[in-house]
Amino acid sequence: MATPADLPDSVLLEIFSYLPVRDRIRTSRVCHRWKRLVDDRWLWRHVDLTLYTVRGRTRGRLRARAGGLPWGPGLEPEQPPAMRPKVLWHLLRRYMGSRLQSLRMGGYLFSGSQAPQLSPALLRALGHKCPNLQRLCLHVADLSQVPLSSLPRTLTTLELHSCEVSMAWFLREPGAGALPCLRSLVLDRVPAFRDEHLRGLSRFPGLRALVLGGTYRVTETGLASSLQELGHLRRLEVLGCTLSADSTLRAVGLHLRGVHQVRLTVGGLSAAGLVALERMPALESLCLQGPLVTPEMPTPAQIVATCLTMPRLRVLELRGLGWEGREAERVLSAGLPHCTVIVRACPKETMDWWM
Repeated sequence: MATPADLPDSVLLEIFSYLPVRDRIRTSRVCHRWKRLVDDRWLWRHVDLTLYTVRGRTRGRLRARAGGLPWGPGLEPEQPPAMRPKVLWHLLRRYMGSRLQSLRMGGYLFSGSQAPQLSPALLRALGHKCPNLQRLCLHVADLSQVPLSSLPRTLTTLELHSCEVSMAWFLREPGAGALPCLRSLVLDRVPAFRDEHLRGLSRFPGLRALVLGGTYRVTETGLASSLQELGHLRRLEVLGCTLSADSTLRAVGLHLRGVHQVRLTVGGLSAAGLVALERMPALESLCLQGPLVTPEMPTPAQIVATCLTMPRLRVLELRGLGWEGREAERVLSAGLPHCTVIVRACPKETMDWWM
């Protein structure tokens, strides 16, 4: 029978990638070979340091995976305790460094008044010591005292989930040179975000993807006026907001004619609103997501007729519309032979756009 010592390095590395960070570090003390493997750059490219609740008891989950990011609705933090900055500093100095490409962490907002916070010094060190860091995802973190200039300048993707941030981040004037490489921004339940901050996103000229989730202070007028200055966007998702689907599609069709991907909640969607899609000749992927289905919701046949006006459309996804039966999918697939048609039930988490 084979023993761990008989396994090739590639197999051991795959096994180690499933270990929590704490256990992996302990594993490095077993022998010189395992220490060498734990130090392998492959293990530290994508690090997940989020914390969550398991079986009614809160504990930390410190997982780093190299074969993709295992992030999704089932791993959302629920008032967890935060990892101590001392531990973060140790991981930063000893293991991550230039190896790190993406980092996910959080739990700094609901841990109590004495909870450790993400400091500007720690985030600046992250930028200095991790020159290859491209993606940063922060959950339930208080960043209200953190200037945007503290974030690593190499970031191409920034995700903020249930965070408190300084709204100066999204105004045009201060810190105009911050995040020069930013291409994708996710704002999920950032409570103070509103119209003037949406307009301020024009300060990021490289921005190509924008996700607005639960940003209930953004108005239809604000979205329409902001998209005039964000015509370079290629992906837009508007989920769980107070905006109607019709008004969103009209604004997108008027100002984002080059958009490639659109995903939105279908509340307030009608056949008249679908006409706006005809002004999006470059659209390649369209996702309409429930569960806010109204009586005015277009029929499958009406959706087919509209999609036929978009020559580049290749993916049509309908989620949570109550059309999981074969008939709706048959109509859509038969009418759109050039498209991949996906009809799914409503997911447990309707805001799972990061999947």
